[in-house]
Amino acid sequence: MLLLLDTHVWVWNVEGEARRIGRRARRLIALAESRESVRISPATVFEIASLFTMGRLGLARPLEQWFRNAIDSPGVRLVELSVAIAIDAGSIPRTALADPVDRLLVATARQLNATFLTRDAAILRYATTTRNVRARDAAA
Repeated sequence: MLLLLDTHVWVWNVEGEARRIGRRARRLIALAESRESVRISPATVFEIASLFTMGRLGLARPLEQWFRNAIDSPGVRLVELSVAIAIDAGSIPRTALADPVDRLLVATARQLNATFLTRDAAILRYATTTRNVRARDAAA
C-alpha cells in the first residue's frame, strides 16, 4: 500500500511534531516507511517552499537542507507530477476543492492508487463522496 502525505502531515512528521498526528496515523506512516512506500508530491515541495518564503512556515533547518534531509529519509520517495495527474486534478470541481494544490494532491493519490493521509476537512469530505480516492484522517 502506498501512502501519500499531505503537506502539513509531512512537515509535522519531519519536524518531530508527532503530537499533531494521531496514534493510528503515526503507526501507518511508520509501517509505510518500513516498506519504502511513503510518497511525496512535487506539489507538496512547492507548497512548503512557498509557505516558507512567505514567512508562514518555520523549519528547523534552512529550506534546501530541510528538503535534502526530508526527501532522503528512509522509505520516502518523491513522485513524478505526470500529465495524467495534471488532467485529473484539473477535472476535480473547484466547488469540491477550492485549493489547486489540494486538487493536485488528491489526483496524485488517485493516480497512484495510494491512501492520502491528511487532516484537511475539505479533502476528507470529498473522499467520502468520491469512491475513487482513499483518504485517512491524520488526526486518528
